[in-house]
Amino acid sequence: MTNVVAPEAPQTDDSITSIGFISADSHVNEPRDLWSSNLPASLKDQAMHGLASSGDGGWSLIMNGQHAFQKDMQAEEDRLAVLKPEKRLEVMREDGVAGECIFPTIALQVWMLESAEGGQASCRIYNDYIFDQLHRHSPRFCCAGIVPTWTPEMAVAEVEHIAEIGLGAIMLPAMANPMWNHRQWGPMWDAIERTGLPVAMHQGTGHPMRAFRGPGATVANNLYIQSMAPQVATLLATSGVLADHPGIHVVLVEFNVGWMAWTNETMDNSDIAFRRYDEFVSYGGQKGQPSVYPDLEHPPSYYAKRQVHSTFARDTVGIGNIALTGPSMLMFGNDYPHEEGTYPHSREVVAEQAKLIADPAIARKVFRENALEVFNFDPAEVTPLV
Repeated sequence: MTNVVAPEAPQTDDSITSIGFISADSHVNEPRDLWSSNLPASLKDQAMHGLASSGDGGWSLIMNGQHAFQKDMQAEEDRLAVLKPEKRLEVMREDGVAGECIFPTIALQVWMLESAEGGQASCRIYNDYIFDQLHRHSPRFCCAGIVPTWTPEMAVAEVEHIAEIGLGAIMLPAMANPMWNHRQWGPMWDAIERTGLPVAMHQGTGHPMRAFRGPGATVANNLYIQSMAPQVATLLATSGVLADHPGIHVVLVEFNVGWMAWTNETMDNSDIAFRRYDEFVSYGGQKGQPSVYPDLEHPPSYYAKRQVHSTFARDTVGIGNIALTGPSMLMFGNDYPHEEGTYPHSREVVAEQAKLIADPAIARKVFRENALEVFNFDPAEVTPLV
């Protein structure tokens, strides 16, 4: 293992920017020929080459044969620089980040591939590549492996491979068919819990990113995409997935956090209301079947608060609701190197957001300790960079 070592800064005070905050949402720019160069000839038509903006808030995959490499070689070289461990450590030092959870960019759309065989091979190619390219080089990097979800058997096999090669997290799409409360995913959840690795679900994965077109569609589509988070959290909490797998933590990446207090309250109130309704005779005059099952030991929000987390960059609503959600549900993310991220101003953004939290211990949980614990960073290795 090649370990890129960076000098550490002395800790002079306990402000959040001095103790080493963690980004639970960072990315790589994959080589455009990663899949076309590594897929067997029979699967070349499944080679992903990039993403194309729809112009109204959506993105679509650029497949093999439909993309010409950028003519601006300097721009392409700069795009790929984020794959170099030394470059990432330099950027982290500049931005004040002590450790980062790293997700793909092009491969966020891998679950939109039609071929199960092509999707499975594409996931394996990325996972082996990102471990060798980044994850193994520094304990400050926690790279996620992507899981093919075309069949439960594929998912279980790749979960086990991700753990075997040593990646730091398991990535699933936010939306699946059937959805995550379906019984067919039981073996996958069992396998994930055995690994001890967290699950990451990034916004905009597993479904088309456009629900609307025309005037106002860009903003409306952004809200549409983020609205998946309450659905996923509620299904995981109410279906028994979290109750049956207390060792699993699910991080909803780039969904922000303002929705959490409302979701927790609504799922609990709905659970109570529908269970009361089950006590009455249905409209047909016969005793209705229970509409809420399974019968959980605790309210749904108990499991969400214990095991569901979400990332944000700026979210005054979510921070203002920490008294309702508890601090453990929140994690900071700078979204580097995406243009909408906070780089190179993450120090200022974190300091500004941390000022909204009266208790320094809670601020440390939000901006460092939650990610540190869930993504299994070594605290001794994730100290401030100079």
